[in-house]
Amino acid sequence: MLSIGHKNKLCEHILEETRKKSIRLLEINGYVDHLHCLISLGPTQCIADIMQSIKGESAHWFNNRSGLERHQKLAWQDDYFAVSVSESHAEQVRSYIQRQEQHHQHTTYYEEAERLAEKYGFTPDSVG
Repeated sequence: MLSIGHKNKLCEHILEETRKKSIRLLEINGYVDHLHCLISLGPTQCIADIMQSIKGESAHWFNNRSGLERHQKLAWQDDYFAVSVSESHAEQVRSYIQRQEQHHQHTTYYEEAERLAEKYGFTPDSVG
């Protein structure tokens, strides 16, 4: 788990790096145990490649070059959950991402994951 301060620094770094790689990261935030990203894919981009790039680069930076004092290494899970969002719902999703710290004072990541699994009809081991 990350401290809120480390999570914020990590989000800032990911935003900076995605800009360098022409990844349109519209919003990023999360809580101490996960992050949410709102990404607009270009015509030649795929979510798997973008997630691999974000996870790999950010873990390497955090663990080797961030200069942040920490007690453990960052290791992302292998999987992720992605859904498409219509343009008409993008602001609602952006607002949800921005409110993560308040949201997770009442709902754990695991409760949220179970709710999403039920809503979208998948099992945790089928996500990837």
